[in-house]
Amino acid sequence: MKTRSAGALRSGLPVLVAVAAIVVGGCASTPAPVEQLAVSTAAVGRAGSAGGSEMAPAEMQMAREKLDLAKRAMVSEDFDSARRFAQQAQVDAQLAEAKSRSVKARKAADELQEGIRVLREELDRKNK
Repeated sequence: MKTRSAGALRSGLPVLVAVAAIVVGGCASTPAPVEQLAVSTAAVGRAGSAGGSEMAPAEMQMAREKLDLAKRAMVSEDFDSARRFAQQAQVDAQLAEAKSRSVKARKAADELQEGIRVLREELDRKNK
């Protein structure tokens, strides 16, 4: 009878190990990327405030679409996808913000150059 119990224990051990692995794996699931979603939402907002919608419309659209996909993935509890989409949205928003600031800086530099040109012309006229 002892051999039968030992045999039953040996044959049940792999099943027990498999069940334990499933339980432990279920507990170690990916946490909801709440913080990443908040950071990405803020990045999209900053980019919009910086003029991203006007100066970098394609990047802003991609950022908003990916943020929307991240929110949908959160609702579906697909946290890996939610994190990935939120990170991509953040990068797209940062690119839109950088492009917007670059365009504004370029315009300001052009205006400054034009002002310098006008002043030089005026100085040249006065010195003649």
